Amino acid sequence: MTKGNAPGRADVDPITLSVVRGILETTQREMTLSLEKTARSSVFNLAHDYSTALFNARPEMILQGQDIPIHLGSLIPAMKVVARYFEGDIHEGDLIIHNDPAWGGSHAIDTCFYRPVFYKGKLKYWTVCKGHLTDVGGPVPAGYNPNAKEIYAECLRIPPVKVWDRGVPRKDVLNLLLTNMRARRDQEGDFNALIGACQVGERALIAMLDKYGEEQVDACIDTLLDMAERQMRGLIASVPDGSYEGSAILEDAGHGFGDFEIKAKVTIAGDNCHIEISSPPQIPYFINSYEGNSYSGVYLGLMMFAQLPPPYNEGLYRCVTVDMGPKGTLCNAKEPAPHMNCTTTPMETLTDAVRLAFEKAVPSKVSASWGHANGLNIAGWDKRHDEEYVTMVLATIISGAGATPSQDGWHACGPECCFGALTSGDVELLEYSYPIIIHRYSLMTDSGGAGKFRGGSGTAWEVEPLNDDMTFITFGEGRRIPAVGAAGAASTLVDRKVGRLELVKGDESRIIRENVIEVIRPGDRITNMNPGGGGYGDPMERAVEKVVWDVKNGLVSVEGAKEDYGVVIADPATLAVDMAATDALRAQRRAGTAL
Repeated sequence: MTKGNAPGRADVDPITLSVVRGILETTQREMTLSLEKTARSSVFNLAHDYSTALFNARPEMILQGQDIPIHLGSLIPAMKVVARYFEGDIHEGDLIIHNDPAWGGSHAIDTCFYRPVFYKGKLKYWTVCKGHLTDVGGPVPAGYNPNAKEIYAECLRIPPVKVWDRGVPRKDVLNLLLTNMRARRDQEGDFNALIGACQVGERALIAMLDKYGEEQVDACIDTLLDMAERQMRGLIASVPDGSYEGSAILEDAGHGFGDFEIKAKVTIAGDNCHIEISSPPQIPYFINSYEGNSYSGVYLGLMMFAQLPPPYNEGLYRCVTVDMGPKGTLCNAKEPAPHMNCTTTPMETLTDAVRLAFEKAVPSKVSASWGHANGLNIAGWDKRHDEEYVTMVLATIISGAGATPSQDGWHACGPECCFGALTSGDVELLEYSYPIIIHRYSLMTDSGGAGKFRGGSGTAWEVEPLNDDMTFITFGEGRRIPAVGAAGAASTLVDRKVGRLELVKGDESRIIRENVIEVIRPGDRITNMNPGGGGYGDPMERAVEKVVWDVKNGLVSVEGAKEDYGVVIADPATLAVDMAATDALRAQRRAGTAL
């Protein structure tokens, strides 16, 4: 296909096309709202760590929700694996569950339900819902096991299996799965929410076909796929032909294997794009990414660069081919590699590498990286209800967004892997749900990357168990290497820009930068601190009045104003600036940079 000449469908009435598009988008939105309003766990009903999508019978993704990027990219290969596995044995009323990364999934804690939608006896669509369960079995609560050397030490693996067969729930299969999961009440509630959301989508799609007919709806959906393809091809066609390389460093998070470099090579030829990933061999540690999950990282890096308007569907990727590298590597793992941390680490590093490769092709679209995930899971016994509790505290991975060529990064919006789709939830509701006291949830001073435009601030989340011992498990990285800045951005106070955890027991405290499993008691406190986003441009060019405003609002300290921005505040009480000293210091910094 030549540049910019993807086919359109002139025979589709634009009004009907708009209506059908609106029905599809509303259907997806109803599915997500159903999940939010009916789910049991805080991961679902407060943090919204779930995603929904619609597929046609081929199966192609005809609409992806504006949900979690780490889910959506991997749904495309996973749906194809599931449909192929049950080919010839798919019936009206079936419901399939799946979480196994070796079968196209992301990581096993993200469990997915697939509902085939039949119309007049013919398979027409699939409604798909994926959500992060608070537990999926295995030796460590919440699934993240930094000590795992293989996948069998992490989770209950669920390859594609029917939990409903022709409309009849397989209670034996569901019971088997739920019996192997902690905090069964939460998992069962979230199962039901996922199942219900699939049914909501099915109902709306059948109503659409009843009203507009198969032929017209099919034509509209094909047009929407072509529209997305045209937009992506148009963008790719505007990029100069050639090969462009980007790389990013995945830091050692205490596993002893050292830092890793992930590389991406983007080759543009006309309106086609090929992305080649290079990563080191897989390791016996939980940061390996299987192929399906890595597609999410590649597609997120592409879309961060592309910034295209809707529709968002599989048509976007028709002109994009991907080579994940040989099997047995960090971004194309093979069994039995442990993997549970993969949706954040190494996916965010993979995303950075892909985005940086594209930005070498078009430097005008460069922007800074978002903060990487540096999170916390908690588990214990809730004496109030005499039952086990376990959860991933999504509030603990809320980091800062990267700055752009025109504005500061957003605060408390990351991490990069979720790209603004997660929410923190009310502190009071978390305290109601679990036997904990949250002493602090706030932005962190000096956490945003320094630049002409400052990176968004990360967050600090401080917790104490209420009435019994509590296990905490740390995961992620970004505890030594800050979010990558752009266009000359650089920070002096680096340690304040990265993630870390502070553990306080009595009069003693220590900083934890590794992924660990530890236990604390009532009276002990842990504070999880997340990285900020990267800055954009030379920090010495940031307007002095903006730096003073940041200091006034607690985003930058007096020390940070001087060290990161060259702004000398003579009086911390009035925030009066010594302009002569500021001009001299900034000139000295610029001269030092030039040398």
